Amino acid sequence: MARPATHIWRLLKWGRTLAKHGALRGIERDPNTPPPVKRLARIARLGTIQPKEPDYAGAFRDIGPAAIKLGQTLATRPDLVGEDAARNLLKLQDDLPPVGFDKIKQSIEASFEQPLESLYSEFDPVPVGAASIAQVHRAVTTDGRQVAVKVLRPGVREQFARDIDTYEWAAAHVEAMGGEASRLRPRLVIANFKRWTNRELDLRREAASASELADHMVGTEKYEIPGIDWDRTNGRVMTVDWIDGIKISDTEAIRAAGHDMDELASRLVLAFLKQAIAAGFFHADMHQGNLFVKADGTIAAIDFGIMGRIDRRARMWLAEILYGLTTGNYKRVAEIHFEAQYVPSYHNVDEFATALRAVGEPMRGKPVSELSVGQMLDGLFAITRDFDMQTQPHLLLLQKTMVMVEGIATQLNPKINMWDVSAPYVRSWIRDELGPEAAIADRIREDTETLLRIPDLVRRIEDRFPPKGGAPEPPPLPEVELMWERRVKKERSWLRYLVTFAAGGGAAWFAFTQGLLG
Repeated sequence: MARPATHIWRLLKWGRTLAKHGALRGIERDPNTPPPVKRLARIARLGTIQPKEPDYAGAFRDIGPAAIKLGQTLATRPDLVGEDAARNLLKLQDDLPPVGFDKIKQSIEASFEQPLESLYSEFDPVPVGAASIAQVHRAVTTDGRQVAVKVLRPGVREQFARDIDTYEWAAAHVEAMGGEASRLRPRLVIANFKRWTNRELDLRREAASASELADHMVGTEKYEIPGIDWDRTNGRVMTVDWIDGIKISDTEAIRAAGHDMDELASRLVLAFLKQAIAAGFFHADMHQGNLFVKADGTIAAIDFGIMGRIDRRARMWLAEILYGLTTGNYKRVAEIHFEAQYVPSYHNVDEFATALRAVGEPMRGKPVSELSVGQMLDGLFAITRDFDMQTQPHLLLLQKTMVMVEGIATQLNPKINMWDVSAPYVRSWIRDELGPEAAIADRIREDTETLLRIPDLVRRIEDRFPPKGGAPEPPPLPEVELMWERRVKKERSWLRYLVTFAAGGGAAWFAFTQGLLG
């Protein structure tokens, strides 16, 4: 870990970049900002000319790759950065100038320890995309398959490690200041961010995530995950099947190709719900650049560096919360928050239900063009402070992805109602997973698994406490000091004597010389 002076220097440098984009005003004006942070912000902006309208996205982009990723994460946290900043950060695009082909070729050859030509018969030196962590090139394998090759930027792992080290240091100090900063748990936010980015910096993990998601989406109509070329994939290079299609953001081209825009929007939302609620494993970077529409209308997803995972219990709570909000059952939604311990038990369930009603009621029956999931999240964040709800880091990726999916679905169909599309699927899942048949099946499965573990448990107990044999139990035996142990002790005692003598002699000599000098 770097020294405190190094962290402070980095924070001041980043703060100065933020100041040049007018992005420190919100920090200084927020009454919940700890005084030491405000002082650091004032020092950072000394001598800078700040624009009238802050550009948070531009500031994070100028700071560097790790900041771009952090900015995209903070875009889902209006409670942490404010609504204006969160809205601006949603515009943050993860694209940077590409690395030269010579360095990319050198990186591929070093990672595989063989020439590029032995892996790919054709390799386009001009990348089709360049982001903060990696860039992608089109290629043809030696066996003739069209592929996309993703290569990490040289030195990116080391740069991320340095920056995250400072994020951790800063978050720990801010959280220690107490108050609102402590409730928002910035240390856990950075810990989750670190885990996500470390996963994204290992392309083998990304390939495994794509493979796992493909397994979960088997049987999903017209939704595709590209296949992985494992022979040409390692920690720094990933090779996948090439996807031919129209970027989902190009609505004019999609419409011109004759695709049903409303059906596409609904299918995208349902695919996300299947991943998040049914599988508990979802593509958490579903922005417009990572989704394509193929000629037959299939939605194809790419870039699986950021994935979200939710355990079964949390998925049950999530499904009930979504269904409760769509049906207006705010009392049940409130009860779930207390059951999940999202809200401390000293608060009143009915009061929390009333607060939820204030958020959910204005949204029911209205299209996204008027009210949205993003606005609902803003409303939910607004009431968390009143009910001492701590940040739930395991749900941050889900919130971020919900906002992304909603944005894309709205572009495809401005009149879509997310609740109307989601409700039938969520209702069906709740019936299958939470109904009486499911409860009985779960109990039978758990009890059967417990019974099957009993023999193994008995064997482990016998290993720990073996049965007595035919011979009588032996009497306790006296402890006898072995000769070599005694010799070692004797040598140690002589060593202690010599050390004591030397120390005493040294002290006496020091006293003697002091007396002479005196």
